[in-house]
Amino acid sequence: MKPTGKIPYLNLGCGYTFHEDWTNLDFVSNSPFVVAHNLLNGIPCDDATFEVVYHSHVLEHFPKDKAPIFLRECARVLKSGGTIRIAIPDLEQIAINYLKYLNAAAQGDQQSVFRYHWSVMEMYDQVVRTKSGGEMSAWLRNLRPEEAAFLIERNGKEIQDILDEMKNAPAHSTGTTYTLGQRLQSLPSSIKHRLLRLLMGEDYQLYTTAKFRSQGEIHQWMYDRFSLAELLSSCGFENPVVRTAFESAVPDWKKYGLDGDGTQVRKPDSLFMEATRK
Repeated sequence: MKPTGKIPYLNLGCGYTFHEDWTNLDFVSNSPFVVAHNLLNGIPCDDATFEVVYHSHVLEHFPKDKAPIFLRECARVLKSGGTIRIAIPDLEQIAINYLKYLNAAAQGDQQSVFRYHWSVMEMYDQVVRTKSGGEMSAWLRNLRPEEAAFLIERNGKEIQDILDEMKNAPAHSTGTTYTLGQRLQSLPSSIKHRLLRLLMGEDYQLYTTAKFRSQGEIHQWMYDRFSLAELLSSCGFENPVVRTAFESAVPDWKKYGLDGDGTQVRKPDSLFMEATRK
């Protein structure tokens, strides 16, 4: 794949956040400007094709032993001297918040109790969950106004969007559909689940859990500024440096709007780091 008619910038695992002038890849395409591709199978581009490779909240979804393979692929498609920019959940900040709110809650600060529990969930829920949304989903449905305000400040517009979706969602949901072969595809969801339970017995829950955990929602590893810099340095990059959402070595970075609209950060809980291809 070559970026025909595009600037030589690549956005990996872009979701709904992309720029039309870039080459955008994601596991599922949601736009004519996004190419569907499984990044676990590498990057379908020639060597030294791009000047910039960017991915936001993607790396943590790779198993720890697969992350270096993915980053070496990023290095392969970058030109020498090109820039990689990564945004990931910031383990260091989560840990700082955890200790801060732990101490405050233990001293009787009631406002910190919710913040303490949320900090623990930021570390663990998306790692251990066995269904979409995990324990976070239940917490988000029962927020007091001050708790919602804290989460929006902490996690940005995406939390606001989730809260809005939950507010407008139907009261009843049939949940995720799982299938056992093509003949089950056309059956109503309730019948599918009953058939699967009948066929699989006590293994049904193991099946649904394993299927969910293989679909990419969970976090496979977490990074801080030291471990990410160390990983980048081992994968063909040099001079790793922490950036802000709107600061970058990429020319005119802010105009692309990938980490925010210039005033509001899209994912304020992120660690932003850039490095140079050797």
